[in-house]
Amino acid sequence: MRPRKKDRHLPPCVYLKHGAYYLVKEGKWQRLGSDLHSALIEYASIMALPEDGLSALIDKALPAILEGKSESTKKQYIYCSKLLKEVFSEFRPEQVRHGDIVQMMDAFSDRKTIANRMLTVLRLTYMWALDRGLVQVDPTVSVKRFAQKPRDRLITPDEYVAIYSRCAPWLQIIMDLCYLTGQRIGDVLKIEYSHLTDEGIFIEQQKTGKKLIVAWTPELLAVVERAKDANYKIKSLRYLLSGRAGTMRKHSNVWRYFKEAARKAGLDDVTLHDLRAMAGTEAERQGADPTALLGHTDRRTTQIYLRDKSAKVVSGPASVVKKKAG
Repeated sequence: MRPRKKDRHLPPCVYLKHGAYYLVKEGKWQRLGSDLHSALIEYASIMALPEDGLSALIDKALPAILEGKSESTKKQYIYCSKLLKEVFSEFRPEQVRHGDIVQMMDAFSDRKTIANRMLTVLRLTYMWALDRGLVQVDPTVSVKRFAQKPRDRLITPDEYVAIYSRCAPWLQIIMDLCYLTGQRIGDVLKIEYSHLTDEGIFIEQQKTGKKLIVAWTPELLAVVERAKDANYKIKSLRYLLSGRAGTMRKHSNVWRYFKEAARKAGLDDVTLHDLRAMAGTEAERQGADPTALLGHTDRRTTQIYLRDKSAKVVSGPASVVKKKAG
């Protein structure tokens, strides 16, 4: 490192710029404060962080935790890992106690989904460390997750039409494929031309690894033809739902455009994932097997997606008692 030519009173890697002090490491500028006293205190707290702290352990475990996960899950876990490193920045792994994690959950009680996901990442981190003998105790054991009310929003046919009418043609195709196949948006966007078989559309679910073929129906064939027609100007094709450059569309962009169309339709409480629940619910109404369609191995998982709460018409059993004549 070259010696300073000015501000020689400042610690290594600390610079004054535009009236504020910054710590510069690996090309990243971290603001310390606008006055020297507070900046030095912040600098000392950062530099005092243990190199073998929980933050470092999370970084070591994260690649293994993310392996095999879907892109959306990876993004969620990475985000939660950053939050965890902020919360436990001054802790070594062996210093974390049950009560510390409960306090973390309480601090995020207004964001229960995030809190539960943070607990999941922390639990996976300690499991990884236990397997490798890096820690002796898992403090996440017996820490309770927040109970969350299962989502029961069911998009009606009229609501589907209202959103659909406010979508661009490419998004209408995606909506139709999500509904007709019952698959997650990430799996629908991954459909390649090579996945169009004689029997139907081959799907390998990102989240579970489950493989299935959604059989052709007249409606499904029609929407696939519309998708092909929309791609006629693209020279190099791989994905059925490719963007202008022939690459796979981004999940986040599709989600954003759908939410905008739903907002214009006055339906702020629906999400793109609700189309999967709509498909499963309607499949059961029509006598199809929603568990097979959604790619679940356990009917109890399917029940989360079946949102028809109307009263069912049921019949009693036939009599097994033989009555005497007369």
